[in-house]
Parts: sequence; C-alpha cells; structure tokens
Amino acid sequence: MHAQPVMPLTQVGPTKTPIIYKVLVVFAMMTFMGGSLIGLMTYINIGYSEMFFNDWLTSFLFAAVTVMPAGFILMALLTQIVEQWLPDTSEKKRNIIVGLFMALTMESAMALSTSINNIGFNSYSALFSHWLDALLAALPLGLTLMVITSLTIKPKIERFLKS
Repeated sequence: MHAQPVMPLTQVGPTKTPIIYKVLVVFAMMTFMGGSLIGLMTYINIGYSEMFFNDWLTSFLFAAVTVMPAGFILMALLTQIVEQWLPDTSEKKRNIIVGLFMALTMESAMALSTSINNIGFNSYSALFSHWLDALLAALPLGLTLMVITSLTIKPKIERFLKS
C-alpha cells in the first residue's frame, strides 16, 4: 500500500496572482502606450515649450480616466465579438483584427481628448484641425504598437489577468 503525499495547507491549490500585480501591469501598459502616443499628439497640437511636460501630463491624466478605461472594456468586448464572428480564424488573425480596430478607435479618442485638453472648445474648426493633425501624426505609431501588442503581449496579458 502506498501512502498518499499530504499537501501542506499553504499549497491547497493553484495560487492566484495578486490583484496589485495585475493593476501594475495594466498601469505600465497604459503609461507606455498611452503616454508615448499622447506625448506625440501634444507635441503636434502645441509644439515643445516650457509647459510641454505639464500639458502632456494633464492630457495623459485626462485620457487615463476617460479614454483608456473605455478602451479596455471595448477591447474585451471586441475580442469576444471577433471570436464569435470568426471562430474558424486563427487567434493570431483575430488579434490583428482587434488590434487594428483598437488602434483606429483609441487613436481617434486619444487625439480628441488631447486636443480638447490642449486647445479647448473655443473654436470647433481649430479643435477639429488639431484632432485630425494629432490623429494622422500618431496613427503610424499607434498602429505599430497595437499590432505588436496584439500579436505578442495581448495573449500573455490576457492569461496573466485571468490567473
């Protein structure tokens, strides 16, 4: 008769990743991706000056509490929709589709929030012009970051956040 090994009480089952680690990972992604894009958009909107860092920071914080949380929700919903609509498509191709859509959507929203923060609502034509300039300038960077993220980081982040 073989004795069954006894598991110590401290290792009853698989351990869950602490929520603080998940929050830190999401915050790091937001800071790197959003911060670099908003930095470029701020530069396009108002150029570089003594107030650049302050203008970038207020634009980043505005987007961090409005655009970015909505983006995470949208990405989760869009991922589910694409999985349902394209069940026979490879995960890599679905991630590219989600990444491209998210890049276009998030770039547009971040360009708008940055332009609102930097330009305001005094002139809707100026706001539109700055939004379009910021969007077009940051879109190549945003598409690049989103495709790289979708193909490499997103699957790992999703597994990490589910753990």
